Amino acid sequence: MGVNEEIPELIAGRYLLVEQIGQGGMGRVWRGVDQQLFGREVAIKEIVFPPGMDEGDRATLLRRFTGEARAAVTLSHPGIITIHDVAEHDGAPLIVMEFIRGQSLAAAIREQGRLSVRRVAEIGSAMLDALAEAHAARIVHRDIKPDNVLLGKDRVVLTDFGIAHLADATTKLSHSGIVIGTPQYMPPEQLEGKRPTPANDLWALGATLYHAVEGRPPFDAEGLHALAIAVFTRPHRPPVQAGPLTPVLDALLAKDPAQRASAAEAAELLGAVLRGTGPGPEPVPVPEQGADPAPVPLPEAPTQPAPTPTEPDPRPLPERSSEQSSLTPTTPDGSRHPVADGQPGTPPATTAPATTPVPESVPGSVPPAEEVVSIGGADRDRRSAGTAGRRRTLTQRSGVLAVALATLAAGSVLTWKLTGDEPAGGGGKAGAGGAGGNGSGASSTTVVIGVDAPLSGDLSFLGAGIKHSADLAVKTANQKRHVPGVTFEVKALDDEALPTAGQRNAERFIADDKVLGVVGPLNSAVAHSMLEPLERAKLVNVSPANTSPVLTHGFDWAKGTKSRQSTTYFRTVATDVDQGPFAARYLYRDAGKRKVFVVDDNTSYGTGLTAGFRSGFTALGGRVVGADHVAPEDGEFSALAAKVRASGADAVYFGGYYTTAAPLSRQLKEAGANIPLMGGDGIFDPQYTETNDRAEGDLATGIGAPAEDLPGGRDFLSRYRAAGYPDEAGAYGAYAYDATWAVIEAVKAVAAAHGGSLPANARARTAEAVAGVAFDGVTGRVAFDEYGDTVNRRLTVHAVKGGDWKSVKSGPHTP
Repeated sequence: MGVNEEIPELIAGRYLLVEQIGQGGMGRVWRGVDQQLFGREVAIKEIVFPPGMDEGDRATLLRRFTGEARAAVTLSHPGIITIHDVAEHDGAPLIVMEFIRGQSLAAAIREQGRLSVRRVAEIGSAMLDALAEAHAARIVHRDIKPDNVLLGKDRVVLTDFGIAHLADATTKLSHSGIVIGTPQYMPPEQLEGKRPTPANDLWALGATLYHAVEGRPPFDAEGLHALAIAVFTRPHRPPVQAGPLTPVLDALLAKDPAQRASAAEAAELLGAVLRGTGPGPEPVPVPEQGADPAPVPLPEAPTQPAPTPTEPDPRPLPERSSEQSSLTPTTPDGSRHPVADGQPGTPPATTAPATTPVPESVPGSVPPAEEVVSIGGADRDRRSAGTAGRRRTLTQRSGVLAVALATLAAGSVLTWKLTGDEPAGGGGKAGAGGAGGNGSGASSTTVVIGVDAPLSGDLSFLGAGIKHSADLAVKTANQKRHVPGVTFEVKALDDEALPTAGQRNAERFIADDKVLGVVGPLNSAVAHSMLEPLERAKLVNVSPANTSPVLTHGFDWAKGTKSRQSTTYFRTVATDVDQGPFAARYLYRDAGKRKVFVVDDNTSYGTGLTAGFRSGFTALGGRVVGADHVAPEDGEFSALAAKVRASGADAVYFGGYYTTAAPLSRQLKEAGANIPLMGGDGIFDPQYTETNDRAEGDLATGIGAPAEDLPGGRDFLSRYRAAGYPDEAGAYGAYAYDATWAVIEAVKAVAAAHGGSLPANARARTAEAVAGVAFDGVTGRVAFDEYGDTVNRRLTVHAVKGGDWKSVKSGPHTP
């Protein structure tokens, strides 16, 4: 603010700064007086932009921050800090708000270690009431934590509405890849950069109340990555002191937003706690008059937890009741999916204690946090690709039921001797009638190929296509006796498109001695949760649908540093890395566009697409005539549309999801910018055309190619239909067939190398063999590079024609 701390300065012509009372990573807080209102004390929060930020990003941030802060001004609730004014001084935004004498919840925890159950329930009820007011006004806080909860003499007050938005936007605009905020209190979907919803605040509320009653946050780990991985893949440590608060904490800390308790459910649970813990609140420490006031918390202000006990706490993974269900819409990234119970009669999985190293001899246990692979790369959890486009999933809401899970014993080793002869004509391309069964030859050994996919809910038609296509490959191999002495079987498990379910399935596959490979999953987020357990068990995993670059290239792939994450993970499809360059080549070479305006939604998915597009388009000789960023929740783009029109661009490339792209496309045309908008598979969705009556001519890339356009696609579809499967093969059926055949080829190579036997370490040998397979499959040449990615990466451009998405060009990712 350019303030001399020893000389009072008048701000906005009326606010006199008295003293600085807080300092944080993004700004400072001052105590001041409003000279126009008889010296009323106020708190003045100054936002300081990170060094090196360019003027365009500063202007965007300032505009967004001001809009969000002014929206927060409309909130009037005793549990929400009152904002008096929004101003600007020396180019920096600032907020003038009420000055509260009291103590932050973080300070109370530091002093007391933990608070009583009743007091925490009272605080939680007050916070819920305030959040309900904000959510009704369509405002999501995004940074609920003990530092942002003020305990006044007779009030519990939430502060910093809008500041978390600024921190999040600053991070994404700087493209630094660093999460600004407090990860101990951030839900998995927020760490992945997905669109914020009220469910974000409810998770953070649960984490805050957990910290208050237990004296420590629900997750602890060394470093941001390890902490975020723990949030993604592990249940929170079981509460010890919470007593009757435990059910509400468990309900609020459900990893899937669809399972998470609603505000009304949480309020009911907290009310029951208050009714059962006796009358009368405990005294809240309040400074005496004249004592130092509690500073208004700043973004990034870390909470120092009380000392953490060293003994481990085992924590079972949550299960869901199959009786309770109702349909609710998803977020644009498809992060909410149906949940169903696992197959009956199958032993449940176990999770290792979060603080205890996992022995190598226990396959499937949850690994230490620092060894899990990924925290982000917001995956657009997979979409449908039929003629009507792809539909995001609906999800079922059900209660959270915590159950104790039995421990799976380590499986015995494989020591099979194989018999039988292989007929002529084996290979990756099976002949017609391949679904006819096991063939005439008898086999002495059964090898199981696991299939992990969503087999229930709105994505089940994609999961079913994957399952049936894997089954077709297995039946083809059996009929042709492709591996002498082996009968293959499919073991399909429903992952519900949820990481927690996928991890449980991985453990069930590991526990089955006969499983030598896993095909799937559909969703990259599920793959992240399965990666480490399968790696530990040396169980190969070949996905027909995952597109997150992090799975194979590691955290720093966008910076040009690749690091393979798992030696047992492979995939038969292209990745998001390929979408931007593929779109650039289409716009430049096929559509003849030379000047493009680039926009992204600040998600890691969106910025990754635009980065690849920029480099590809300029390398071809095209010009990026302008660039801007929008918030995913924005719906007003008139100023941006005018900017695009003035730039002379003949196309817009958008990185993000259809919920933002659809209104942007419509407003571009309404502003007279009659040019196509092109995006990635995040906009390739039927909702894009259903909500945008000006979508005609817009374009999107999709991963893979329609089966009928693949080298062996027509033969595959003919055999698939002849097999009589009740569901279509879908967008990923052909890729699932080839993924399964890669495992089959690997088993064949292992058996041949060991004199017709599968050795004791058959799993590890199969994974090694998959790395070296090479055959002509349904999708073309099937082989993998040193990172586990397919060498045959194909994509498709789709265009809106007659109100629907139509495929217009498929091809390889190479120039």
